[in-house]
Formats: sequence, C-alpha cells, structure tokens
Amino acid sequence: MEQPTVIVMDQASIHTSYAIQDKREEWQAKDIYLFELPTYSPELNLIEILWRFMKYDWLEITAYESWQRLREHVEEMLRGFGQDFVINFA
Repeated sequence: MEQPTVIVMDQASIHTSYAIQDKREEWQAKDIYLFELPTYSPELNLIEILWRFMKYDWLEITAYESWQRLREHVEEMLRGFGQDFVINFA
C-alpha cells in the first residue's frame, strides 16, 4: 500500500471470522485498518439510503400494479440515478 487504507466492513460472519481477526496486526503494520460497522446501521449503508429514496420518494403508486410494473419502475430509477433521480440531503 502506498498510503494508509481503511476497509469498512459490516458484521457478516466472514468479516468477523478468526481468519480476518488474526490478520489485524499484520495489516496494521502495513497501514491497513478495519472499521467495523455496528450490527445494524442502515444510515451508513449506501444501498439502504438509495432504497429509502426509491421506496418513499420516487416510486409511483402505479408501480405496485404488478411484479412486471414494479420491476420496470425500479430499473428506470436505477438507470436514471444521478440524473433523473438525485439524492439531496440539504
């Protein structure tokens, strides 16, 4: 590593395994650090934030008419994310 690096991990079993924990000291010596998210932290999970906006702000009621319609709406939002669908926190 050319610069200090932080790896953000959730509480998935692979992330909390002994294999990962045993490597901590070795990685810290190489300026690699692990930051563990709390057990459940949707406010820190980007996909949770995106889904909240999709579900409560962007998704039209007509999307629930059928599975196909819901899928089309979700795909439209994902394709338009950043241009037609923007998250503003201000």
